[in-house]
Amino acid sequence: MKTVWELPHNYREICRIDLKNNKRLAILINVISLLIGAGMIVPVWFYKPPYLISEPIGLYKTVYLTSDPNDRISELLLFCIVSLLAMIGYVFLHEWVHGLCIRYFSGKKAHYGFTGLCAFAGSEAYFPKKPYIIIALAPVVVWGVVLTVLLFLVPGRWFWTVYLVQVCNFSGATGDLYVTWRLSRMSKEILVRDHGASMEFYEAM
Repeated sequence: MKTVWELPHNYREICRIDLKNNKRLAILINVISLLIGAGMIVPVWFYKPPYLISEPIGLYKTVYLTSDPNDRISELLLFCIVSLLAMIGYVFLHEWVHGLCIRYFSGKKAHYGFTGLCAFAGSEAYFPKKPYIIIALAPVVVWGVVLTVLLFLVPGRWFWTVYLVQVCNFSGATGDLYVTWRLSRMSKEILVRDHGASMEFYEAM
């Protein structure tokens, strides 16, 4: 079945997911997202502790390359600013990949927005099951590969900047993974319309 812009006459809505108005579900997804983030950060923190203007000399120790506390503060501020900008930039890149896939499968540009809890890319098209799963999972897969490669290429002191973006990549995809899980349990003939903050599922009757 192809993507369509008008719902077939024999299709009826069977359920919907509304992260904007269903506060309970939104909170649950955000809690799971935080747990995924913590699960990624804590073990790596012990394996590769962050260091600034320093080099590791053991699993838990580092030696500073400068004794000037002002240099350390400047480096810390730079790290925080760059990491914050990188994570904000990732949000736009994540939705951009959603949008590219939406345009590929529908032939029209996606619309973008922000609910206060999350950014989104949406469309008024009705997508079949497989294309929509690709749309949902494309960002976490594409950026997961890109960021993993970058982790091996960046200088050691910027490892954590890239890794924090990777954490955002996986933890921020909790909603996409939840929708994919729900969709995987539905029939092959399902159609999905994703407004961005909410989505509807339709099935032939």
